[in-house]
Amino acid sequence: MQANLTERVLRGLYSAALYLLVPVTLYHLVWRGFRQRAYLQRWDERYASYPQAMPVAPLWLHAVSVGEVNAAAPLVNRLRALRPDLQLVVTTITPTGSERVRALWGDAVIHVYLPYDLPGAVGRFLEHFHPALALIVETELWPNLLFGCRDRGIPTYILNARLSARSLRGYRVLGPLIRRALGSVHRVAAQSEDDARRFLELGALPERMQVTGNLKFDMATVDTGGFVDEFQAALGTVRPVWIAASTHEDEEAAVLAAHRTLRGSHPGALLLWAPRHPERFRAAVQGARDAGFTVASRSEEGWPSADTGVFVIDTLGELLRFYACAQVAFVGGSLQAIGGHNLLEPAATGTAILSGPHLHNFADIARRLREAGAMRIVADAPALAAALRTLFDDAGARRQLADNAARLLEAGRGALARTLSMIEPALPARIS
Repeated sequence: MQANLTERVLRGLYSAALYLLVPVTLYHLVWRGFRQRAYLQRWDERYASYPQAMPVAPLWLHAVSVGEVNAAAPLVNRLRALRPDLQLVVTTITPTGSERVRALWGDAVIHVYLPYDLPGAVGRFLEHFHPALALIVETELWPNLLFGCRDRGIPTYILNARLSARSLRGYRVLGPLIRRALGSVHRVAAQSEDDARRFLELGALPERMQVTGNLKFDMATVDTGGFVDEFQAALGTVRPVWIAASTHEDEEAAVLAAHRTLRGSHPGALLLWAPRHPERFRAAVQGARDAGFTVASRSEEGWPSADTGVFVIDTLGELLRFYACAQVAFVGGSLQAIGGHNLLEPAATGTAILSGPHLHNFADIARRLREAGAMRIVADAPALAAALRTLFDDAGARRQLADNAARLLEAGRGALARTLSMIEPALPARIS
């Protein structure tokens, strides 16, 4: 009785704070909308108001944004093949995640934004779709959502679960509540032993913890088709090509400075630049022009030409194919304390990998890549320029980095099979 009372008090205090913050959520949507207009649309979904009828969806998978959607894609594809009779709803938080869902599956799955963790919104969402199984990808620990699933008898699985030391400290602010919410989770499928240990510290139950590995290793083989050939034909000549992918605002000056230095020794070098957030696309184009480079973009010119110095990839869903066009890839979110982004995508395309030192979001993958001699770390713009120059001068070193990464990627596969084996018994029964 006391435990139930404590939970009710904690949930009540947490929910009251969220209701007080509702005006802040509106301000956030408006503020983000000035930078990315998609945030001004579909507000009803963020509060679980659905004016149009939608079918019941026995399977529900939540993936925050593009990275999580990509990680979950092999699982979703396998589930759809295994159980085509089950309607699937996929939720995201960001518009770019929404666009990625549409690009991968179109209308074959239902997509809505995950509602804010308000008790009423969570209840409306769950009552609307009536999921029989909840699959949450990576790190989304929303107490009211987890309690809502428990109270309705919906088994909840946290898949490809990761928890950095920084995230662990953040969640500990709500420690007693999070511990109770995690206790309602049917299974936590952790990426690594370190992730499992942190989830246990946060309150996950040991008997419900399993290390399954990282789904990102099970990404499908990249089919570039004639994409690379078209790219090379547009260039008209063989040039040193590198890509700066998933960069953040505070890294943009470093990217341009490194490219300027590189062109001092390799005048024909071409930078393919893919900012992480769509609202930075225009700024990247303008910044490169202000730095004196001849600039083209995917949306305007389509391809770089012989005199292009910087080519901005201002479209979504094409990053993997552009990785395949480059000899060296710098993966952003790592020169500043963002925590890094997916290092296995360039590995899948045979591209040598460079990264900054801030990799806490991908600590296990980064450690394994470093130990395998499959990536190099750079501290700043001069170090990035020096590493690029070294690799462009040494094709053997580039090839060794790429080959080591490819072997590591192949050796790491298996998380998909282990994850499916875990959740398949919980799938709803077939209707005869």
